[in-house]
Amino acid sequence: MKSKLTLELSDARKVIAAAEQEALRNGWNVSIAVCDDSGALVMLLRMDGAAPVSAAIAPEKARTSVLTRKPTKQSEEMINGGRFAALKMPIVPLEGGEMLMADGHCVGGIGVSGVRPGQDAQIAQAGVAGLPG
Repeated sequence: MKSKLTLELSDARKVIAAAEQEALRNGWNVSIAVCDDSGALVMLLRMDGAAPVSAAIAPEKARTSVLTRKPTKQSEEMINGGRFAALKMPIVPLEGGEMLMADGHCVGGIGVSGVRPGQDAQIAQAGVAGLPG
């Protein structure tokens, strides 16, 4: 058997805190979600003033990045490029989801929703940078 790194709640808190700081620095009200390597939700933060629907979309972006093992922007670009069969997959192909990597392995994902796609991604990338180790 192999052992693997797992995302712990303390890690998710650090990722969310780093992402929240980026959102606050820019005056953006968003929802931020972190899931584990199976796509199960670990933590969700809905900032004051964030649209209610963002709290539903952010976890799905995080899950999508984990299931596809790529940033959600790539899934969005694939569909925009005409690969419509991908719409049958159980994913949310909207920019703003990123993988959380440790030692070259996906340990989870972060999803952000509430502002423009590039801004969601900017916040998510700040969260990725907050992952310890």
